[in-house]
Amino acid sequence: YVGLSLAVLLAQQNEVTAVDVVQEKVDAINQRKSPIQDKEIEEYLATKELDLTATLDAKAAYTDADFVVIAAPTNYDSQKNFFDTSAVETVIRSVIESNPQAIMVIKSTIPVGYTKAIREKTGSENIIFSPEFLRESKALYDNLYPSRIIVGNESPRSQMVLDLLKEGALKEDVSTILMASTEAEAVKLFSNTYLALRISYFNELDT
Repeated sequence: YVGLSLAVLLAQQNEVTAVDVVQEKVDAINQRKSPIQDKEIEEYLATKELDLTATLDAKAAYTDADFVVIAAPTNYDSQKNFFDTSAVETVIRSVIESNPQAIMVIKSTIPVGYTKAIREKTGSENIIFSPEFLRESKALYDNLYPSRIIVGNESPRSQMVLDLLKEGALKEDVSTILMASTEAEAVKLFSNTYLALRISYFNELDT
């Protein structure tokens, strides 16, 4: 829901190629049908003029891209106490091999310090983190009317990413913040922790 909502948001003003590994999802998007339940995504795919196509061919999509938004899963292993970032790193390696000039925007949940570490590991300065604050089934709505837009790593590249996300939003006077990547990662994790605690509290009330 993160990747598709961002693809639809950005496709209002930009040429967007959505990459997936499931043929059925690719076919659905190209037929302007949403593969997930989200009222706004369904509506926008069906009624809006979007410059959006979907493909299984990641390499071809990366080759011509100015920006690559990475919304790969990073499941948290509570027993080993770490995030599995292998899917994110696979995409980063593929982008660097195909198009090292592309700006990569990580929208996945990652541990604090990850962006700095992966930039040092790959030698690429084009890796940026931007936390998402989206609800399932309301992801596009939350992108159209964001509570705030945060982009980590204060640089001209980061400002470009922030401007792209703001351009697609319908909400006026959106709060936008550029901050260090580690701070942005911490904001995302604190947000997740708050939501998890709130859910746990309500579950206790229910029982």
